[in-house]
Amino acid sequence: MTDSGSFGWAPTRRGFHAGMGAMAATLLAPEVASAQGAQSANLAMVGEPQSLDPMASTADLVSIIMQHVYEPLFTFDADGAVKPMLAAEMPKIAADGKLYTIELRKGVKLHNGRDLDADDVVASLKRWVEMTPRGKALAKSITSIAAKGPSTVEIALGDLQPALLAHLALPSGYAGIMAKESIANPLVEFVGTGPYKFRERKPDQFVVLTKFDGYVSRSEPANGYAGKKEAKIAELRFIPAPNANTRVEGVVAGQYHFADQLPVEANKKLAASSAAKAVLTMPYGFPYFPTNTKQGPMADLKVRQAFQMALDEEEILLAGFGDPKFFALAPSHFPKGSPFYSDAGADRYSKADAAGAKKLLAEAKYDGAPIRILNSKQYDFHHRMALVMAEQLKTAGFNVTLDVVDWATLVQRRGDPALWDVYITHSAFFPEPMLSPPQLGDGAPGWWKTLAKDAALAAFNGEPDPAKRGPLWAKVQQVVYDEVPYIRAGNFGSLAGVSSKMKGYTPMPFPAFWNVELN
Repeated sequence: MTDSGSFGWAPTRRGFHAGMGAMAATLLAPEVASAQGAQSANLAMVGEPQSLDPMASTADLVSIIMQHVYEPLFTFDADGAVKPMLAAEMPKIAADGKLYTIELRKGVKLHNGRDLDADDVVASLKRWVEMTPRGKALAKSITSIAAKGPSTVEIALGDLQPALLAHLALPSGYAGIMAKESIANPLVEFVGTGPYKFRERKPDQFVVLTKFDGYVSRSEPANGYAGKKEAKIAELRFIPAPNANTRVEGVVAGQYHFADQLPVEANKKLAASSAAKAVLTMPYGFPYFPTNTKQGPMADLKVRQAFQMALDEEEILLAGFGDPKFFALAPSHFPKGSPFYSDAGADRYSKADAAGAKKLLAEAKYDGAPIRILNSKQYDFHHRMALVMAEQLKTAGFNVTLDVVDWATLVQRRGDPALWDVYITHSAFFPEPMLSPPQLGDGAPGWWKTLAKDAALAAFNGEPDPAKRGPLWAKVQQVVYDEVPYIRAGNFGSLAGVSSKMKGYTPMPFPAFWNVELN
């Protein structure tokens, strides 16, 4: 049986397919099994988290784990609406839109036993502004973040930021609130307010979170990431299982209670299993391909335009996902029905024009320098798309090399402009355009920064009226197609495996395991 995901606003970042790993790898290592308690959920993830600091990485795996430990001021419900979490209610916003007054819930406990206060929030938000790509992008608009008493925080802006609350709610590179005394670079203590607290990490074996008995939940019904949270499982054990076949076999064999990012080919096997079921969320997110606009061949606009012109997105998506029911061609960043739907630039999508690309390369005086495509087999659909992309680019006259690494290495290397020209990644759908991809901000890998970008985004972000923001987004989308800081391939679905012993799991972009129980 295949369930459709109910988290309708968001599809995200999921992987598929497998290399055939040794069958012994489907069994938990003895040190993992022996350490488990009776109420331990074994959660097979795509790999080893790069960090456990939610502000040090935008990698989704970090957020998936640490959202159980750290909570934001605001979060998203199942429809993509911003709702309060650690904030008592939605903020009071001054008439000019430049002062946000946020009251905190009283009596919220940190994992070290004391009450959360405004100083913790201020210290956390200042760290977020200093460390994260989205925080840095907002920093030039923020004039102050200050405590006004023990339970009140004020954020003052120099100019309008209609997406501020959505940024604070985003669960990627996120504004998690932490105990001020635990803040360090790097973090060595992980002290938040979430329903689970950090216990132990053994690299390449597991990250263990345990139920926080002092957790103070909201009272509203659970709704997406919002509302009531309850730790019904004593221990969450996030286990890196980079081989997709290992994750499939493990959940079917009952070794894992949850297996993330499964190959589409696993759908039939899960459907025939009594131990696990397939959970499909479609659509879920979008693969995309950032270009290095700072250094190397892709720093030339015509070379990037040739790259865009050469690609056949349907062929690339078919290679990644195998069956059209798992993907959809989509030139628009947002679907019909969204206020941000636009066909701006759609005439440049999936051109599959090798001859046109060759002409642009000639105009650019492209000298045959290698186009290094950075990708990882841990997200196997990334690698399969990279293989087809490489062949399409070679046909168009590009010299292409594939740099295949593990995901943690890719995340590290993409920060160095000397090491890549294109990399393969994916993102969630979010209801607010400024949330993804991070290349819309400043400083994200690719380092896209032009006058046209700044002008389009300034107009979009300076308009607080939702009805007027839609047409302004169309101009941003057009600049993306014109300047090619990234190529958005289309939309795709995500397949996960869930044990028949796990009850109450709700598909969401970043899988969450509060309000979930084991038989």
